[in-house]
Amino acid sequence: MNIKAMDAANAYAGALKNQGLASGLGNIGADNIGDISGNTQGSGSFSEVLKAALSDTGNSVNVSTNTGIAALNGKADLVDVVTSVQNAEMVLETVVAVRDKVIAAYQDIIKMPI
Repeated sequence: MNIKAMDAANAYAGALKNQGLASGLGNIGADNIGDISGNTQGSGSFSEVLKAALSDTGNSVNVSTNTGIAALNGKADLVDVVTSVQNAEMVLETVVAVRDKVIAAYQDIIKMPI
C-alpha cells in the first residue's frame, strides 16, 4: 500500500469541511506542499484506503451479527460464532490502532513550528 504523505491532512480537512468545522482552513495538503515522499505511483488516496477499511470493518461486524443470529436460530455452530466475533474484534482493534496513530501524527504535525 502506497500513501502520499499529505493525503491524511487532505482527508482530515475534507472531513472537517463536510461537517462545517473548518470554514477557514483552506487546502492544507499535497496541492500546496507537494509529495514529500517523491513517489508519484500510488494505489489510491488516503481517503480511499480509509473508506475501504471502514467498509471492511462494517462488513465484518455485520457478518458477526448475522452469524450470532443464525446460531440463535440453530443454523450455525458455536465455533462459527466465536470465529466471526474474534475476526470482527481483530478488525475493529486494527482500525482503532490506525486511528490512534493518525491522531498522534496529526498532533505531532500541529506542534511543529512554522
